[in-house]
Amino acid sequence: MIAIDKFFSTLRWRLYNARIRPRFAAFGTGSRIYPRPALLAGERYIRIGNDVTIGQGVQLTAWDRYLDQRFQPEIVIGDGCAIGDGAHITAIDRIELGKHVLTGKYVLITDNAHGETDPALLEIAPNQRPLASKGPVIIEDNVWIGEKASILSGVRIGRGAIVGANAVVTRDVPAGTMALGVPARIYPMKPQDHGKQ
Repeated sequence: MIAIDKFFSTLRWRLYNARIRPRFAAFGTGSRIYPRPALLAGERYIRIGNDVTIGQGVQLTAWDRYLDQRFQPEIVIGDGCAIGDGAHITAIDRIELGKHVLTGKYVLITDNAHGETDPALLEIAPNQRPLASKGPVIIEDNVWIGEKASILSGVRIGRGAIVGANAVVTRDVPAGTMALGVPARIYPMKPQDHGKQ
């Protein structure tokens, strides 16, 4: 019975991925998005490399328009990335994940927000405020992002860095360091931390 269930589960995700693959700018070999994502939007602006796994309930959105605004978004997910269940990756500018980026569940990676902190905008309902971006999000190769972490706009995370669970990253994280806390602070890695990646 278990073997039959596994067969039908595998068949289901293969059929689902065959159906959605043409909607993307690129969708590499061996890559898969588990069926029933929470939301897919702007797939034509999204490039997925080879051997990428995107978990269940993910929101993957590249918005080219919002209200009367127009954008040229791009999301690039490099080879070998693994995106955890419930992640939310959303762009109006550019989000780039290098090779072999690993995220826990419920991670947020966004290059935008509903408006600036202009006092005049506070009188407008949040979903009616213009979207704003402080710049692209670049995550280099071999980065490990813990569960429920948030990566905000205008941030670069260097190669091999670790972002701790629940961290809120608002500034660059140098290669080979750890970002922990809210807002995240940068810490050097100890030799034993390298073995935990």
